[in-house]
Amino acid sequence: GVHRRAGNPADRRGDGDRGGARTSAGRPLAMGIAAALAAATGACVPRVSADLIVVGGRVWTGVIGAPLAEAVAVSGERIVAIGPRARIEALAGPATRRIDAGGGFVTPGFVDAHVHFIDGGFQLASVQLRDAATPEEFVRRVAAHAARLPAGAWLLGGNWDHQLWGGTLPHRQWIDAVTPDRPVFLSRLDGHMALANSAALAAAGIDAATAEVPGGEIVRDARGRPTGILKDNAMALVWQAVPPPTPEQTAAAIERAQRHALAHGVTTVHHMGSWSDLEAFRAARRDGRLHVRVHACVPLSTWTRLREFVAEQGRGDIWLRHDCVKGFVDGSLGSHTAAFLEPYADAGDSRGLLVNDLSQLADWILGADAARLRVIVHAIGDRAIRRLLDIYEQVAARNGPRDRRFRIEHAQHIHPQDLPRFGALGVIASVQPYHAIDDGRWAERVIGRERARTTYAFRALLDTGATLAFGSDWTVAPLSPVEALYAAVTRRTLDGAHPDGWVPEQRIGVEEALRATTVGGALAGFEEHLKGTLEEGKLADIVILDADPFAIPPERLRRLQVRTTIVGGRVRYSR
Repeated sequence: GVHRRAGNPADRRGDGDRGGARTSAGRPLAMGIAAALAAATGACVPRVSADLIVVGGRVWTGVIGAPLAEAVAVSGERIVAIGPRARIEALAGPATRRIDAGGGFVTPGFVDAHVHFIDGGFQLASVQLRDAATPEEFVRRVAAHAARLPAGAWLLGGNWDHQLWGGTLPHRQWIDAVTPDRPVFLSRLDGHMALANSAALAAAGIDAATAEVPGGEIVRDARGRPTGILKDNAMALVWQAVPPPTPEQTAAAIERAQRHALAHGVTTVHHMGSWSDLEAFRAARRDGRLHVRVHACVPLSTWTRLREFVAEQGRGDIWLRHDCVKGFVDGSLGSHTAAFLEPYADAGDSRGLLVNDLSQLADWILGADAARLRVIVHAIGDRAIRRLLDIYEQVAARNGPRDRRFRIEHAQHIHPQDLPRFGALGVIASVQPYHAIDDGRWAERVIGRERARTTYAFRALLDTGATLAFGSDWTVAPLSPVEALYAAVTRRTLDGAHPDGWVPEQRIGVEEALRATTVGGALAGFEEHLKGTLEEGKLADIVILDADPFAIPPERLRRLQVRTTIVGGRVRYSR
């Protein structure tokens, strides 16, 4: 169903004039396309007139070993030159737009490798419960937002976090009195648990006699009556009763989400969603309303439908790709539904749950991989991760060697024995660093200190040869690459309890974190030839930050501000 929702950096810097930055093929980046061609043929160099140039900043190309440059030139949707400012200024013509970075830091556009984009757009217009720190504040916000809705309209979203008030789960009785005229279904921030009021339970036909759902849980009181909390697959009982949004509502949600993403420097998103989401993105693409590049993934269980769709429609273009499938192994840590090898530390004998039958999951992955679709699967607990690695290894052996880039989404709690398998099998760890500084406030109470040592193990994954692709998991976490950088580099938890970092041995460097949020996402999407680094011929997806992340203390990384976001050579956001 739909899931609602490196070394010393100073050594890499140059003044831009000592040979200049180089492409991955070794050509000088300052050389424009026409100049490079002329140099190869011995012809005269024709003048290239840029449509846009970015000057006055320090340009981090993302190319390993390349020094910082001074300026970038763009023609159409592509980068045509990078290098010293004087050389780039020479490419300007009367109609060239000049952007002064004002001493800021120029970087490739950020790729968010895991996001629930349309859900995020809806949540921006819904009740905001993420920082509701008490049950009273929770109820007050629900009542205030419900009062603004038409009578009978469903109230959805919320993103509450019960850990903020001590871990007690909310109850339908909390909100029944303030929502008497409407169904309410409020998701926990991780999307693996939600609270339904009595009206929503009635609309879904859920009562004390309702049977349990495999891969889910209906939480009940001592008399067997539903409390309103539903976990993982059980949430589908309510979702099937929720009226679908209109095309106009979905289009508005996409527009809100795009504005939000562009303000944070996000130029590409990997969206985990549904077939209706894909159709909404296709409509936006047809109508010229798509300004953020999208990889639209559909449920893994529908891989045969996607195989036929790709055969008829292709895999998409540079704005909208649709050749990826997303599946699940388990739930989440915060909902106690992540699947572990050993019991939770605070939940008796519970080891979490598997939301899909593993043999069926393996069949889906085998078929999708044989169809050359990109396979993306959620696994959080160490048992789920191990079983998924086993499946990936078996599928690769059966379908034969090729560049498939299997992904494990979240990859949060890895057993130490399984860490080297990511690199050995070529499995990309698609991770969300903000979760580390969020969950780190309480995770050790749930799984114990020993398992926490390889939780969000960014350093160990890199050291054993894995590729990291950073994402946000918005709306579970903020859609902010800057927050991801801060979290990965410092691992300072949100409560301030770990000033030196929670599990500090898993911290990584600024450049490693930048690469994970640029080229890492490009690699995960098979698009490193198009984006992820600033190189001649690549798409002109560029972000200007107000300060150099290499030159500020790590604790100040989260204060970085996006000044300008450029997508395909067009300025889409300017602060």
